[in-house]
Amino acid sequence: MAFESLSGKLQNIFKNLRSKGRLTEEDVKASLKEVKMALLEADVSFKVVKQFMKAVQERAVGADVMNGLNPGQMVVKIVHEEMIRLMGSETAELALKPSNEVTVLMMAGLQGAGKTTTAAKLAGKLQNNKRRPLLAACDVYRPAAVKQLQVNGQKQGIEVFAMEDSKDPVGIARAAVDYAKEKGFNLVLLDTAGRLHIDEDMMEELAAIKEAVQVDDTLLVVDAMTGQDAVNVAASFNEKIGIDGVILTKMDGDTRGGAALSVKAVTGKPILYVGMGEKLGDLEQFYPDRMASRILGMGDVLTLIEKAQADMDAEKAREMSQKLRKNKLGFDDYLESMNQMKKMGGMASILSMMPGMGLKAKELEAAMDEKKMARIEAIILSMTPQERANPDILNPPRKRRIAAGAGVDLSEVNRLVKQFEQSRKLMKQMPGLMGGRGGRRGRMRFPF
Repeated sequence: MAFESLSGKLQNIFKNLRSKGRLTEEDVKASLKEVKMALLEADVSFKVVKQFMKAVQERAVGADVMNGLNPGQMVVKIVHEEMIRLMGSETAELALKPSNEVTVLMMAGLQGAGKTTTAAKLAGKLQNNKRRPLLAACDVYRPAAVKQLQVNGQKQGIEVFAMEDSKDPVGIARAAVDYAKEKGFNLVLLDTAGRLHIDEDMMEELAAIKEAVQVDDTLLVVDAMTGQDAVNVAASFNEKIGIDGVILTKMDGDTRGGAALSVKAVTGKPILYVGMGEKLGDLEQFYPDRMASRILGMGDVLTLIEKAQADMDAEKAREMSQKLRKNKLGFDDYLESMNQMKKMGGMASILSMMPGMGLKAKELEAAMDEKKMARIEAIILSMTPQERANPDILNPPRKRRIAAGAGVDLSEVNRLVKQFEQSRKLMKQMPGLMGGRGGRRGRMRFPF
């Protein structure tokens, strides 16, 4: 995930700060100087860092902090609060019209930022909120842009309006809105053309579309991996055509995170969503408080619970809970839990949202790489239905047959069986988390 390097550095700085019983003003200033360097290395705007550090230092060297019971913890709290304020304090929402009216969203951005895919992702997300979206293909320049939107729209079950013989994006936008009103759509997302860099022709085209149709929100799609350049792009678009919000893509990549920490302070416009993967469901609403907690290693349990509720099958989770209480879990359930974990973004994604686990996420994911997961799946699928349902019957001859069928060494089968037994015992001891006796209704159910 983004911020991995920044998060690691900040957690180490604060770990050293907390380890000291009492703090001097020099201790605090030295630690904050390290924080400043970490932010600059993460490609946060120098001007933003300067303002941020001034606000933090003014609060951190006050008498209340220095004379408190746990000054190190208070400094971390102040950094956390100021980081939330830097990214927007409150979660911003799209201002959608009532469902009996048509809301028009214009997607803008440079080429390669992931604008077309993001348009489909956003349409799918809003469709789940009882909207009836229409995607409009207004990119008449990039080869296969229309086809890409149509393919993504089909995957999401969303209609795409296209005029493939037309080279007039303004006319296409106008016709798409008219079509939406005629056919009962209440949301139109205009996928406009991007460029390799900002130029006047692109800006004039976007301005012409905004004049031709009533655009309710202009959403700028920005590649977070471009760091400080992303902030400069956002500032330019806002100055020339006016934007209402930003969507940061590729936040799951090896990005230093400067864009997320700078864009609100530089443009005054909120980050609305972040793209956390290539799948069409990998679009998350942006919560400044949750993002700040992730950066500082405090976890993001609320997002983890929401992902579990969205991605995990409630009926299957209930069945698994019942099997757990009766100690009837089998390898089919183990396989199902692996699939659920994949849906939630994998082990690293899950662990990065758990308090104190961010630094270990990559390390643990490496121990559960895709090849290893594929071998586990092959071993389980080499078992008979009876063996998967009742692992206790796996004697040495059966294990040898399974190893041969999966094309793995016998030791791997033995290791998997042992891990399964340990998982079963662990889950037996966690009835609350798994929804068993003593667990509240609706509590999160973790995969193995």
